Amino acid sequence: MATVYRWRLAPDGLATRRQLRAQGLRPGGQDVVAELHRPRRRRGPLVAYLYRIEHARPVRPMTPGRAAALAAAMRARRTCPNCRTDVGYCIPRSLGMCVTCHDTPTPVPASFR
Repeated sequence: MATVYRWRLAPDGLATRRQLRAQGLRPGGQDVVAELHRPRRRRGPLVAYLYRIEHARPVRPMTPGRAAALAAAMRARRTCPNCRTDVGYCIPRSLGMCVTCHDTPTPVPASFR
């Protein structure tokens, strides 16, 4: 079980993933050292995992291959499966298609009437 600290009471030398990333670091395979709990009124506490800064490793640089793969994945998220166009925003998973295709009524064939 990891040590638990309350909000804003964690010692120096520990950081969350987001704080490590802001410093250009990553956890680098190390285990969680402690947890940070932020209390909330009507729900359970928010939990953040803390890692040792001295054991963190530098972030791997973006290679051209990784950049191309990321661009292709984002292009796929922006492409509507119905009209096959890049709509300029990520398609909502709740709709499964662009807003224009979702809002446009589809004609019902005469055989189904």
